[in-house]
Amino acid sequence: MHRRQVISSAALASLGWALGSPAWAETHDPVKLGEPEPFSADMLRDKAEELASSLYAPPQQVPLSWRELNYDEFRNIWFDERHALWRDTGRPAVVDFFPAGYLFDRPVKINAVADGQARPVLFDLDTFDRTDQFPDLPTDGMGFSGFRLRGELEKPGVFQEYAVFQGASYFRALGRGQVYGLSARGLALGTGSSEGEEFPSFREFWIETPEPNAPDITIHALLDSPSVAGAYSFKIKKGAQTRMEVKCTLFPRVDLAAAGIAPGTSMFLFDQTNRSRFDDFRDAVHDSDGLLMVNGAGEQIWRPLSNPHQLGISYFMDSGTRGFGLMQRAREEGDFGDLQAHYERRPSLWVEPMGSWGPGFVGLVEIPADKEIYDNIVAFWRPSEPLRAGRGHHFAYKLHWCDSAPVDGAVAEVLNSRSGRRVFEEGRIFTIDFAKHAALGLDPAKLEARVHSRIGNISNPTVQYNPGTGGMRLAFTLNAAKGARPEIRAELHRDGVRVSEVWLYRWSD
Repeated sequence: MHRRQVISSAALASLGWALGSPAWAETHDPVKLGEPEPFSADMLRDKAEELASSLYAPPQQVPLSWRELNYDEFRNIWFDERHALWRDTGRPAVVDFFPAGYLFDRPVKINAVADGQARPVLFDLDTFDRTDQFPDLPTDGMGFSGFRLRGELEKPGVFQEYAVFQGASYFRALGRGQVYGLSARGLALGTGSSEGEEFPSFREFWIETPEPNAPDITIHALLDSPSVAGAYSFKIKKGAQTRMEVKCTLFPRVDLAAAGIAPGTSMFLFDQTNRSRFDDFRDAVHDSDGLLMVNGAGEQIWRPLSNPHQLGISYFMDSGTRGFGLMQRAREEGDFGDLQAHYERRPSLWVEPMGSWGPGFVGLVEIPADKEIYDNIVAFWRPSEPLRAGRGHHFAYKLHWCDSAPVDGAVAEVLNSRSGRRVFEEGRIFTIDFAKHAALGLDPAKLEARVHSRIGNISNPTVQYNPGTGGMRLAFTLNAAKGARPEIRAELHRDGVRVSEVWLYRWSD
């Protein structure tokens, strides 16, 4: 299954529900639950450890007739939200379910937990609505592909979707005023490697029943794949930005040298840096436009995303990373010119470690793409040492689905990056616009531009006041041989102190 197929299918499964439904709509019986069994987070960790001690056994596939559904046929069945879990109970959220089938060929188990007892949610075709064009299919061996949470996000009394778990270990969320964009995953394995990528899956979920008016929802998940099993918990709090506290313990079956922790997956097709490659009426097309990092030394680093001609993999070495994530900084409709996709409303995703993660690196994988349907960007944390088999490896972090990252704001942020061929001389000009910030001051003559590249030659670094933004613009020229891929670093200093983000960029012609 391709990365983008998973996310596209998750989107189609929830078509027609984006606006939410009134909490007082007509009452129907909720989904049916099976017999209770004891459950706790400790029991889940034990289960994951035991699972890792045996060979991987994939879940049974759903019936062939469900797997053979095409895109249009699969759109003709959807959950009837009148049967939602916790409906009319005064809980802060309700849960809807997605059927397996089409690309989602292996069902996941879903349990509702209350008072330490877990009861499986039973698949019942009568809880789904279908059009007249949907075929009559067998239900033996059928199940769910995932679920979504709905709550009062925008308006009181209207329960709106704000989080989805569906497809492999993918999940996504949004905050107030946002529309779905990038996704997160439980774990990435071998992303960008020549050996191919392994996609672990959440094969079972436990959703804890919240108290009325509780601020958050807790979900537990069992992850499994040929190389690893794991126990996850998610504490989800919706709002202007939706936050998740994630705790996981991984039990590798084999040593994992290419594990990606807290991975984010996004799409970048083009912006001002590569606009000339695309014959498109829009000014830009992307779910994210940069990778933001705050390293253990406190440097705030901005790396604009690119859509390279060949696979690009970048490693940013660090120890004790303070946070990283794929950001969407373009926030005006005019930045894109797309009245349907609303890229300006796509969330950013900031990863904030809870506790020290020690030495390692932030990895960025950029995959060539010619259409916006492909997720071609992945960012993650990789520890410097492999995750050894036969032991547990614990990670805890917060995910902020936000407009902008919750950083301290001590330096000027990058607003825009542009590039173009010089007209009357050799080389390529780059311009970087930094936002208005007190640290910059108002006099560009007092700012020192530090621009470096190990490949090629940097010349004519110039800082100017930008009246359009109220900030500063740094411009410079790069001369590099054709086919070279120089890594450029640029920053502004004042009185010997860095006053801007560190701008990093890999240029390829």
